[in-house]
Amino acid sequence: MYDYIKGELTELTPTEVVLENNQIGYKILISLQTYSKLKMAESTKLFIYHHLREDNEQLYGFYDKDERSLFSNLIEVSGIGPNSARMMLSSLSSDEIRGAIISGDLNKLKSIKGIGLKTAQRLLIELKDKMVKRGSGDDFSGSFIMPQASRQRDEAASALVLLGFSKANVEKVLDTLLKENPSYSLEELIKLSLKRL
Repeated sequence: MYDYIKGELTELTPTEVVLENNQIGYKILISLQTYSKLKMAESTKLFIYHHLREDNEQLYGFYDKDERSLFSNLIEVSGIGPNSARMMLSSLSSDEIRGAIISGDLNKLKSIKGIGLKTAQRLLIELKDKMVKRGSGDDFSGSFIMPQASRQRDEAASALVLLGFSKANVEKVLDTLLKENPSYSLEELIKLSLKRL
């Protein structure tokens, strides 16, 4: 029904915003991922998912179409409603969720509050093929780590943490490198990370 709403942010919290358009304030639920990209009192465009049930009507807003698309995929999985999907998008980036699904990383998915083993397994079963196909399609605007790159990344991360670097910094640098070139070898990843850490 709605594709996006463009207007001025009049309220901004980590979980919701009020976006004013033509003197109407729309209360829109958001993820932390979207929140981190928004600034107060700026003209903003949020892509909308309109959730309508018999007893409830809610608008979910996303900074870009890629996050909204992933949200739509997530809520198609049995046992994941809009609030669970929003929690997932607040806990991990879209790329991290896709990477975990593609590489079959159950532990990463289970680390999200409210996602147990059965739900994590359903995510893998129902979305893995979709994520792999999407990654090879032309319509995909984001980027994510393919399974081989994910293994290289994990090995490089372990090596760098053993060398004394903090896990958070290591992961940030590795993600940046793999977005630049997903085909880096393990040795190249470690060498280039050492220059940036």
